[in-house]
Amino acid sequence: MTDLLEVTPPEPGASWPVLTDATRAALREIVVHGVLSRAEIARSLGLSRASLTRAVRTLQEHGFVTEVGTGVRGVTGRPSELLRASTGRWEFLGVKLTPDRLYAAVTDLDGRVLALHEEAVPDTEPRALVDQLAAMVQVLRRASPAVCSLGVSVPGDVVTRDDVAVVEVSQFLGWRDVPLAALLEERTGLVTHTANDVDALTAKEHWIGAGAGVRSMALVTVGTGVGFGLVTNGEVSEGAHGRFGRVGHLPVYGGGPDCGVGHHGCVSSYLPSSIIARNAGAGDDEYAAVVERARDGEPRALQAFRDAGTALGVLLSTVVTLVDPESIVLTGDGLPVHDIARAEVEEAFRQGLRPYEAAVTVVVQPFEFSEWARAAAVLAIRRSLRS
Repeated sequence: MTDLLEVTPPEPGASWPVLTDATRAALREIVVHGVLSRAEIARSLGLSRASLTRAVRTLQEHGFVTEVGTGVRGVTGRPSELLRASTGRWEFLGVKLTPDRLYAAVTDLDGRVLALHEEAVPDTEPRALVDQLAAMVQVLRRASPAVCSLGVSVPGDVVTRDDVAVVEVSQFLGWRDVPLAALLEERTGLVTHTANDVDALTAKEHWIGAGAGVRSMALVTVGTGVGFGLVTNGEVSEGAHGRFGRVGHLPVYGGGPDCGVGHHGCVSSYLPSSIIARNAGAGDDEYAAVVERARDGEPRALQAFRDAGTALGVLLSTVVTLVDPESIVLTGDGLPVHDIARAEVEEAFRQGLRPYEAAVTVVVQPFEFSEWARAAAVLAIRRSLRS
């Protein structure tokens, strides 16, 4: 056994060390599953006792894990040392970008939220926003000096070109070909990772959220836009060109209103919040008022939500038909559609699956922007565990 009193962990905020594949795998098991015994880790990863001993010693030396006693966790009945991720040595900062606000979360290695922050975004021009992010990171690192990596999720397509992550296009931010991660690394000195916001949220929900423990999971987000994420065989699907999950133009009805890009009767003709408001005869920015009108039974607002509910049911049934996930997580700031038009959602869902039954659980996850920021921090954790 390693004597923890002889281990001198690195200072908080140190650079992430180079780890062997076995050591990274062992740390990932502990992070994802919480307290584990040495025997459980060895059994899960197929490691020999000697390999596991070396891996655990390295993790202790770098302050990644700590022992929390012994317990009988295996079938042999033998006591084994229990390990869990350490706190206070390795922390991560996640940022979720929107066109008008940014949301930040500091987490520990387990993804537990330690601090939250949000502020307005006065200018989405890339250099201006990088300046704002760099200033915010500086402030948050003074309060959380153990932050070692930054994750940023964006509403747009993120691709890799010559080993450089590039925000290829973000209609919401008005960006094209922005090397956001490289710009932030230069300004902050932190290793920075970027990803599409729905992909990041999908990974977080699969790892430590509503989809934890399943091998296949879909995530559907409704609100300003319509998003889709997928986990198969335990991995998040990203597509060949960083454009995975464009389900917003799936046909719902023949004909129907124009979605804005020339499609008629697709999901985006009914389901986004601004479109629901428009279909109810209100302005694009009056969604909250339309929600109240529908709850009060006003016919035109109620019909707009019923059409949106049908679109959501068609989308969910199509997801089940195409990818057969164990569960679907439904979230987003447009969740009132599921509440107001639940009958239409369920009916379209059933009709879309006929003659089959839905062998899938739909989990409605309450929406909070802080969870999207937490997802960006988890993105940094996951990428660190891959390097």
